[in-house]
Amino acid sequence: MTDAAAGNFLGTEYDAFLFAAIGEDGNGMVLSVVSALVRLDLDPWQEAADLARLPFDSAVKRLAGRITALPDQDQAHRDSPTIAARVIALLPRGRNSTPKLLGSVTGSRSRPNVIWFGLVVVLGIVVFGQLFLASRPSGVDGSGHAVLRERGSAHSGYPQ
Repeated sequence: MTDAAAGNFLGTEYDAFLFAAIGEDGNGMVLSVVSALVRLDLDPWQEAADLARLPFDSAVKRLAGRITALPDQDQAHRDSPTIAARVIALLPRGRNSTPKLLGSVTGSRSRPNVIWFGLVVVLGIVVFGQLFLASRPSGVDGSGHAVLRERGSAHSGYPQ
């Protein structure tokens, strides 16, 4: 599987297609389009986008071939053209048939905003820390030597 599918979540325009059931695997578990494509070592979202760009009949033939190529075929896989036609009909058609990374269009500004906010917070902490340290007595006498003060001593400034 490619990094696009593994590391970045894609839009929801293909969900109806990808999560549609196409039969059962050899263990009796429901097999979805997404799990079938992963078993064939294909990127499900890229395959969905490719199928959406094809004419309907070509997309049905391509997906039917993929279903037939699945290991652990059961009887449902024997009717792969019918299954493929049913799920291909769930694909979006037209101008929205290109996969988009979430954040590539709508969320692209949210990540930089979070980074800027974090930088402002860190800068604020540093500035207030410097102000806090600057407001404390330095503990250095006129000759530049550090002066150790004990609580309650005459030099501490506390009443005795």
